Amino acid sequence: MNKQEIIAQLENQKLNPHLKFRLKTATENFTNKLFHTLFDAEIPVEKNLNELEEDFKELVDLACWDHEKPCSKLWQNYITKLPELLCKLNKDAEAIHKNDPASNSIEEVYLCYPGFFAVAIYRFAHEFYKAGFPLVPRMMTEYAHRLTGVDIHPGAQIGTSFFIDHATGIVIGETAVIKNEVKIYQGVTLGALYVEKNLKNTKRHPTVEDQVTIYANATILGGKTTVGKNSVIGGNVWLTSSIPENSIVTHSPEIKIKQNS
Repeated sequence: MNKQEIIAQLENQKLNPHLKFRLKTATENFTNKLFHTLFDAEIPVEKNLNELEEDFKELVDLACWDHEKPCSKLWQNYITKLPELLCKLNKDAEAIHKNDPASNSIEEVYLCYPGFFAVAIYRFAHEFYKAGFPLVPRMMTEYAHRLTGVDIHPGAQIGTSFFIDHATGIVIGETAVIKNEVKIYQGVTLGALYVEKNLKNTKRHPTVEDQVTIYANATILGGKTTVGKNSVIGGNVWLTSSIPENSIVTHSPEIKIKQNS
């Protein structure tokens, strides 16, 4: 096989799937600019919103393959939701500062906490996901995943005053529902009991009611699993069935004393 034949085969195979990787780079740049527009005091909001609108048009050209879906009309509706999103994120930051004794200021939360950044990008992406804008919201949350170690699917439903501490290793699935004032620590998984393609569009991930605390490395699985309000899930717990309000679930390690020979 000569060089031209090799090139021809590679070009033919590249057509399926037909990928444009600049969509990924453009999405990441858009995500960063959106975050800084809302939080950086030195950035002019009006100027950046105009730039973001132009950036969004590029994302539409690259991502909106179905011309029957009016992706280009999403932006004006999206920006009307930004004040509410910012309000939610400020409550998330306040919840972190209030609950974490290591937090010395609210500014530290915005600038230093990977959990806050991951939740912010999730909230930005979730609005696009609900509108049916293809692929981009998933790339937004995967960008945050890469930077923080927090994997939140943009389809998850998360209430107000959400507190993620330490962040690394957290997984929150597409159909998870998390209500208000929930605290989650590192290594927590809100996942599915099992994975099969025919489960698409069904609830596969758990529901976490208000004021629940889930400590490090707990695993909660299943679409029918509900963690009742005001419950505490201890570290390393494995939970696959619902628990009522005010429950305390702990993992009890087996302790054995070594025998001297």
